Amino acid sequence: MNRLNPPTGRKLASRAMLLCVALLAACNVGPRYNPPRPTAPAVYKESPDQFKEMDGWKVAEPKDAALRGDWWEIYSDAELNDLERQLNIDNETIKQSFSNFMEARSLVREARSQYFPTVALGPSFSRSRTSPNTGLQVVNGTSTKSSSASTFQSYTLPVDVSWMPDLWDKVRNTVRASQYQAQLSAADLENVRLSEQASLAQFYFEIRGQDELQRILDDTVKADRQAYDLEQNRYENGIDDQISVVAAKTTLESAESSATNLGIARAQFEHAIAVLIGKPASSFSLPVRPMVAAPPPIPIGLPSQLLERRPDVAAAERSMAAANAQIGVAKAAFYPSLNLSASGGLESSTVKHLFDIASRIWSVGPSISESVYDGGLRRATVNQYIATYNANAAAYRQSVLTAIQQVEDSLAAVRILSKQIQHQQQAVDSARTFLTLEQNRYDTGIDPYIDVTTAQTTLLNDQQLLANLQIQQMTASVQLIEALGGGWDRSQLPTPAQVTARPTAAETTMQH
Repeated sequence: MNRLNPPTGRKLASRAMLLCVALLAACNVGPRYNPPRPTAPAVYKESPDQFKEMDGWKVAEPKDAALRGDWWEIYSDAELNDLERQLNIDNETIKQSFSNFMEARSLVREARSQYFPTVALGPSFSRSRTSPNTGLQVVNGTSTKSSSASTFQSYTLPVDVSWMPDLWDKVRNTVRASQYQAQLSAADLENVRLSEQASLAQFYFEIRGQDELQRILDDTVKADRQAYDLEQNRYENGIDDQISVVAAKTTLESAESSATNLGIARAQFEHAIAVLIGKPASSFSLPVRPMVAAPPPIPIGLPSQLLERRPDVAAAERSMAAANAQIGVAKAAFYPSLNLSASGGLESSTVKHLFDIASRIWSVGPSISESVYDGGLRRATVNQYIATYNANAAAYRQSVLTAIQQVEDSLAAVRILSKQIQHQQQAVDSARTFLTLEQNRYDTGIDPYIDVTTAQTTLLNDQQLLANLQIQQMTASVQLIEALGGGWDRSQLPTPAQVTARPTAAETTMQH
C-alpha cells in the first residue's frame, strides 16, 4: 500500500491563499435590502360601494378583479382599439423609453464584465540600429572606434492576464445596482406606455364629445334659422314687430358663432392623436361621429392590490433597491483590493525560432492595494449613498400616497359626475318642455318673442352642459384606469436574469 506524500510548504501556502480568497469572496459589506411594506386602507373611501342608495355609475364585480392586457377594450369601441394598436407600434415617446431601457440593460452587462479576467494580446515587431559612435575608446588622448554599427530585431507575442477578485462584493453590488436600474427603466417604460395610451383615449372621447356638441349646435342653428325666417316673414306681413326679428337674429348669430368655435378644440385634439400614433398632423383625420355615453363598470380591486399594479410605484421601489446596492459599493472601498496578474508569451529575434520552447517568457505576481488616507472621501461617499437611499425611500412612500390619492380623486369624479348627469338630464327635459310651452304662449299672443329666445338659450345651455359633463365622465373613467395602473402588474416586471440576458437581434436593430 502506497503512502501519499505530505503536501509541501508551497502547496500548503497555495491552498491557504485559495481558502482565504473563497472566504473573502463570501463577504458582503453592504446592508441587506428589505423591500418596504407600506400599509394601505382596506377599501377606497370614494368607491360607489361606500354610498347607500347609489343609483348612478357602478364598479365591476367581483371587487378583487383587475384589468388585464389591453384595458381600452373595456369601452368596446373598434375605432379606439385600432388607434391604440397604432400607438403601441409607432409612438415615438414609447420608442425613446424602450431605447433607454435597452441602454440600461447594456449597463448591466458592462458591470457584469468585471467578474472576469482581462486578457490582452499584443504582438509586436521592432528593428533597431546602434550608433558606432557610442562605442568610441580613448587611448593616449586619441578616440578610436571599437566597433561598427549593429542592427537588432525582435519578434514578440505576449499575452497579459489581469484579474481582481470580488473580495468585498463591490462588483456584485454594482451588478445588482445596474439590474435594479434596468428594472426601474422597464417600469418607466410601462408608465410612459400607460400615459400615452390614456392620453389617446382621453383625446378620442374629447373628439367624440366635440362632435356631439357640434351636432347640438348645428341642430340649434337650423332651428334658429327657421325661427328667424318665420319672424322675418311675420314682420314683413305686419304681424310682428321688429324687436322680435332682432331677437331671433341675435339668437341665430350667437348659435352660429358657438358652432364655429367648436372646430378649434376638435382640430387640436385630432392633431394630438396624430402625434401619439406617430403620424404628421397634416395627414391624419378622424371622421365625425357624435357620441356620448356612460363609462362601463371598471374593476377597481382593493387598495392593497394597487401597489402591485402601478408601474411608477414599482419604479420608485426599484430605485430604493439600487441605492441600497450602491451603499455596498461605496463601503467596499474601505477594504484592500487584490490584483492577480500574469503575462507570458514568446520572444525571438527571428520568426523561425519564435515558437521554440527556449523563446518562452513569463511573469506572474499578485499585488494588494489599500488607501491609507483619502481626506474623508470614502466616508463622504458612503454618507452620500445613504442619503440617496433615504431620499428614494421618501419618494417611494410619496408615490404610494399619490397613487391612492389619484384613485380616490378619479373615483369621486366618475361617481359625482354620474349623479350630476342624472340631474342635468332632468334639467334638459324641463328646458325642452319650457321651450314648447313658451312657443305655444307666443303663438297665441300671450308672451312676447323675447321669452321664446330665453327658453331657446336655456335649452341650448343645458344641452351643452350635459354633453360636457358626459365628456368629463368618460375622460375621468380613463383617468381612473390610468390611476389603477391599466392592465399592468408587477409580475410583468423583467427579472434580474432577464435584464442581464443578451438582447435579441430585433431589440438591437436601429430604428430609422
